[in-house]
Amino acid sequence: MGEIKLGLGHPPLPIYLYVDKELADNYTYGWHHYDPQQDKKTLVADRALTGYISEIKLTSKDFKGKENLKLDIVVLADELYVIRSGIETIFTKSFLLAASLIEDYNKPLTIVANPGDEKVVFCSIFNPQIRKRIRYQWDANADFAGMIERIQIRLSTNPKYELEEEVSSTASPPTNSKSAEVHPQDLRVKQVRTLMDYPVDLIREWLQFQDAKFPSQLPASKVDQLVKTICLAWAADKADPYRAASSYEQQVLGASDVDEMTAIKAWMNYVHGQRVAVSAGSKRLPPLDWDKPGYQEAGHSDFYGDR
Repeated sequence: MGEIKLGLGHPPLPIYLYVDKELADNYTYGWHHYDPQQDKKTLVADRALTGYISEIKLTSKDFKGKENLKLDIVVLADELYVIRSGIETIFTKSFLLAASLIEDYNKPLTIVANPGDEKVVFCSIFNPQIRKRIRYQWDANADFAGMIERIQIRLSTNPKYELEEEVSSTASPPTNSKSAEVHPQDLRVKQVRTLMDYPVDLIREWLQFQDAKFPSQLPASKVDQLVKTICLAWAADKADPYRAASSYEQQVLGASDVDEMTAIKAWMNYVHGQRVAVSAGSKRLPPLDWDKPGYQEAGHSDFYGDR
């Protein structure tokens, strides 16, 4: 970042670059900046952005009444930039394929928007110090969800910033209508997610692949699958996968005399005890008290919670 400029100027908000191919004045653009205050789209001629990648995150946006999942790439350069593209676009997938090969995110990188045929925009990443492109093998069926998680882990120690977006001055004020009651399926997933501190972004991504916005839009069997996925992810570093899965089947799915949350907490104590037994021989620690303050979900109004 350069020296802070004193005096009058623009609000210190991030600059959003929206990936979108457009032809104007015999030049093909790869992205644009949108100013909601003036309802104005400005085409950006420069196709490369060099800076430090701070984080990547999934963002859900409404477009023409339909929910769209976006990937935000936060880049610190002369200003704070956010490159936003659809989760299913070629740009996002080519970015992830290249970014997944990067081990050190403490050095500047150059992200390039390369317009292709029709409306396609590809992404290239360069090491600006040696002017070398990071080459990858294209794979349309790659595990992109896994790539996002691994890249986020590598970026976990990088600085994070509040990404406040500009809001149009002509936007309608919020209504005072009473919030609708939370659907039992939404509340169910929220309680499990909060208890196990499972990343909200991964739930949003899972729902996106099911063409849904909320668990309440899915059959109960699909929500059962989501809850099981969250639980087994929590147990991944605590127990043998087979033992964790089999004990979940017996103690949670097979429980008929207690509610699901009570059964899950008991299962978590069992898994915790298995890890202690392996690491400390026959010495056992007392079970965790999941009902103590700090383990209880906070009662947020939506199933995602506030984390």
